[in-house]
Amino acid sequence: MVDHDGAAQVADITSGYVFDGPTLHLGAALVDGTLHTDAQVRLPLAMMNRHGLIAGATGTGKTVTLQVLAEQLSAQGVPVFLSDIKGDLTGLTSPGTASERLAKRTAGVGQDWTPTGFPVEFLTLGGDGDGIPVRATITSFGPLLLSRVMDLNETQESSLHLVFHYADKNGLELYNLADLRAAIGFLTSDEGKDALAELGGLSKATAGVILRELVTLEAQGMDAFFGEPEFDTADLLRTASDGRGIITSLELVTVQQKPRLFSTFLMWLLADLFAELPEVGDLDKPRLVFFLDEAHLLFTGSSKAFRESIQATVRLIRSKGVGIFFVTQTPKDIPGEVLGQLANRVQHALRAFTPDDAKALRATVSTFPMSPYDLEEVLTSAGIGEAVVTVMNERGAPSPVAWTRLRSPESTMGRAPEGTIPAVVASSPLLDRYSTPIDSHSAYEELTGRRPSPEARGPVSAGTTAPAPAPVPEERDAEARRIEEDILGVPSPPSRSDRSDRSDRPSTKDRRRGPDNNEMADLALKAAGVIGKELARGLFGTGRRKRRW
Repeated sequence: MVDHDGAAQVADITSGYVFDGPTLHLGAALVDGTLHTDAQVRLPLAMMNRHGLIAGATGTGKTVTLQVLAEQLSAQGVPVFLSDIKGDLTGLTSPGTASERLAKRTAGVGQDWTPTGFPVEFLTLGGDGDGIPVRATITSFGPLLLSRVMDLNETQESSLHLVFHYADKNGLELYNLADLRAAIGFLTSDEGKDALAELGGLSKATAGVILRELVTLEAQGMDAFFGEPEFDTADLLRTASDGRGIITSLELVTVQQKPRLFSTFLMWLLADLFAELPEVGDLDKPRLVFFLDEAHLLFTGSSKAFRESIQATVRLIRSKGVGIFFVTQTPKDIPGEVLGQLANRVQHALRAFTPDDAKALRATVSTFPMSPYDLEEVLTSAGIGEAVVTVMNERGAPSPVAWTRLRSPESTMGRAPEGTIPAVVASSPLLDRYSTPIDSHSAYEELTGRRPSPEARGPVSAGTTAPAPAPVPEERDAEARRIEEDILGVPSPPSRSDRSDRSDRPSTKDRRRGPDNNEMADLALKAAGVIGKELARGLFGTGRRKRRW
């Protein structure tokens, strides 16, 4: 530690974390290695939409910190969204277990600990797991995010924008991978060459690359994610009957081999929220707080357009009442333009085993306000469950830096008891809405001359003739593979429908798309690097839907 008046520092921290409005309690401050229970470290609830960062080396307690914040937000009526990559947050549903060790720790930080379970919804991507299936249509996902998933270069991404533009202009709904393949196949066929000539810029070679990537997505099982019924982000904003905010947990244990898909999906959720939520300015408490775990996956290998879109989202979504917390190992995982917008910081211990580690440590220290602490020493010696904290106070200024021993969760730390998740899912009001996939009339049917089935269109009125049935999934996939083979010149691999049965499709739901968001058109054009206002599809190039708020 540097020389300083410890008593004055304790007084400075104590007064610096007293706020007028409701707060989240983080823990008690450590000064000169001594825990000061009276020096409580808090975070103003109204400042949660100023975003934040939870960082630290593996095993230092980031996930537990996230759990503590999620519990308190829920208790104060704020819905929470979080991604659970290892399954360690499923314990939020169950009350914690008291112990002598826990009682000693909670008393030391001034915590009145009560075992409590919280209202949780469990989601999984495309039903790949025990949670409620989450899907997104190709149209809604948009070309920028889809290019990110498929790892397309800028030329290929621009070509994909043209395909989406053609589909929009001609009223072709792109719900699933087969629809997008059919659109590409049509544009590169003899029948569609005139339309292709009007668009320009889409060669057969580029189309072949995109189709190969689509085949790869299907082989990885991602065709189950793209389609209907599409998840409505309004369902993230719900509260329980007792007024507590519902914690929506996206379970990602089974999709760890698809990091780019789930990181991109998280940005789709944010982009959709941005497009749909009304402006509300500063509120007494946020409408939703979003925790993005493994945040480095968002930026690794990402294009400039993608990073610019994330930066714009973080900057602008605050006025919609949404807070975003990035959870990662070191602040250097986050681009400077984004990091500069994260006002609330919870920095767990860092390691300094290598020259690169030492450089990262110094860079982290430089991002904190001046303080009497020797932060390089603190950040390499802090124990598990301790962190260096600074937050934005109610006047918009940073609070004093506080080495903090953090509170303990009141729910179970780690996995929930066996059978908890299936029971929670079975009782969820979302299950009936999202459990069964839908196959609506879309680009595939339009471009192949098919007609939707009566089930897809709804009941047939008296005196009318029922339309011809749509192709069964196997026939549909065979047609899509034929298109690929015509363009690629090689046989495409078997689809998932050839490997497993699919359930019958129920009737379609009403579409929720609305007019384009003109307010964001210029920003979308800049971010996507596309010419022409007609290509602007929102902040991330995502499609629009009718608001439910």
